[in-house]
Amino acid sequence: MSTTPTPPSGARGAIDLSALGAQPGPPAGAPAQPSAAAGAPSTPGLPEGVLVEVTDATFSEVMNRTLQVPAVLVLWSSAHPQTVGLAERIAAVAAQLEGRLFVVSADVQTSPGILQAFQQVIVQAFGQLSVPVTFGLLQGQPVPLFPGIPQDDEIRTVLDQLVQAAIQNGITGRVDLGPTPGAGASGADGFDDELPPLPPLLQEAYDAIDRGDLDAAVSAYERALAENPKDHEAELGLAQVKLMQRTDGVDAQAVRATAAASPEDVDAQIAVADLDVLGGHVADAFTRLIDTVKVTEGEERDKARTHLLELFNVVGNHDERVRKGRTALMNALF
Repeated sequence: MSTTPTPPSGARGAIDLSALGAQPGPPAGAPAQPSAAAGAPSTPGLPEGVLVEVTDATFSEVMNRTLQVPAVLVLWSSAHPQTVGLAERIAAVAAQLEGRLFVVSADVQTSPGILQAFQQVIVQAFGQLSVPVTFGLLQGQPVPLFPGIPQDDEIRTVLDQLVQAAIQNGITGRVDLGPTPGAGASGADGFDDELPPLPPLLQEAYDAIDRGDLDAAVSAYERALAENPKDHEAELGLAQVKLMQRTDGVDAQAVRATAAASPEDVDAQIAVADLDVLGGHVADAFTRLIDTVKVTEGEERDKARTHLLELFNVVGNHDERVRKGRTALMNALF
């Protein structure tokens, strides 16, 4: 991403999980810990859709949504009461931004797979494996925001920065919140609330994504490009939705095992590259397909090259990794 928020300093209320040892999920047969909604009182006036609770099983679906709409991921633990309720506090602030982002709440006590997936980036970003921690999610890529329990003014400052970063990177979708109780006056949140409406076909595509109809979204984007082949937003959206389609329901472990066992299998390398881009490992995806181009010939080589170009469109030409990838691809071809 070309612009990312600057996380505030400090880690008030953070629980150092590395010091406490491993944090396994609940033992078999044990009663489930309360979720964010059950473990804390609901936030009065919080619009539907601004707060999404996830588990290990549903997290990938939410990551797909961040291709179009920026999100804030809050990792907390029902085993540590002081971490409960942070997601609702952040969602209350996010609700003032009129659907420009949504909040994802993950209880790592009952969904240890999410914690495992973020373990390395948590340590890299904040110096220790701890909860609660909060990340932005832009096109599936994590952006460190803050560890511990921030003050409300810190939350608002960082969410404003995240929205601006999303806009600069072409991520302009919104969550349909419906009527928002107690919404402030136009412009009170520091953004221009008189934004022009989206072109009809782009709005149709966003609506289709929101209801999970990816085929309809592809159709809307393709019609938009038929009307205007230079519509960059439609081109980017089409590439992203096709990535969502290709990775929907894929067994990531099986795909990676196949690719590792058969480096010459172009389809397997493509499948892993798709998963890498979706998971934010963009450079890894590009390197994988460039290496595939180097060791293949003819139609197989062209298949790898063409798919890499499509992934460049998914990430966007504004990204420095795409510029480097294009140069590397040219060197591989010639």
